[in-house]
Amino acid sequence: MQVPAIAAILDDFLPAGVADTIASAIVFVGAFVVVYLVSKVVVTPILDRSLARRDLDAHARKPIQKVASILMLFVAVAVAFGMAGFGNFLTALATIGAAATLGIAFAMQDVLKNFVAGVFIFTDKPFRIGDWIEWDNSSGVVEDISLRVTRVRTFDNELLTVPNSNLTDDVIKNPVAKDQLRLKFLFGISYDDDIDQATDIIMEEAEAHEDILADPAPSVRLTELGDSSVGLQSRIWIDDPSRADWVRTRGEFVTAVKQRFDEEDITIPYPNRTIGGGLEMAGMDSPVTADD
Repeated sequence: MQVPAIAAILDDFLPAGVADTIASAIVFVGAFVVVYLVSKVVVTPILDRSLARRDLDAHARKPIQKVASILMLFVAVAVAFGMAGFGNFLTALATIGAAATLGIAFAMQDVLKNFVAGVFIFTDKPFRIGDWIEWDNSSGVVEDISLRVTRVRTFDNELLTVPNSNLTDDVIKNPVAKDQLRLKFLFGISYDDDIDQATDIIMEEAEAHEDILADPAPSVRLTELGDSSVGLQSRIWIDDPSRADWVRTRGEFVTAVKQRFDEEDITIPYPNRTIGGGLEMAGMDSPVTADD
């Protein structure tokens, strides 16, 4: 595909200068499409097979695939640039880059900040795709990590697109980073109830639940003397945690303890207040009644 040959064909229909410009554009587009498609068809499968042989997970594969796509795009543009007769691509790129550096620097501050943050996320691995994370009063499951943003699916099925810098500048809580997760729940009982009996019930229900681990063992401690209740803090552990497991296991455990408390006449009190006093009205010789 040569520019002069195409220009010669177009000369019969267009002015010479216009024919050369259109011929260069045709060659550029054609060369770009051919080189890019060939590289995608040839390079991408080879790269995917190479990554699969190394047993890399999605967290590690995605950035490598993204970088490879950018390189293929760069090569396609460089080859098309040369074949279209636009001169040396690298020289032109350097000239354009030098002229636009100041403007790009101001325009790309946030992009570069998020890009660097994305690199830190990939290297430090505070979380991975599929992890449940919490940050800045938000939470959800990580669906995708790119070099600029992280996409998180909330538990209301909303998709959050979070700039990477927000996740590196803030404190990130990753409850599923480890193989085991401890759950806590505070049971309040009446001051008249037997603390040892209530503790035994909580421990028995924890030990009876199939998803609560025996090692580390569950525990119960008296941690609070409230205005209307005695607080017994229960601590249990679950294996291979996810948010669904966390909510389900804790709910089943608390329900079982509540049912046992009801059977054993152990009261879970609620706050109540008694308001007393009187109403005095100046200038009245007798109390005001409803009949008045």
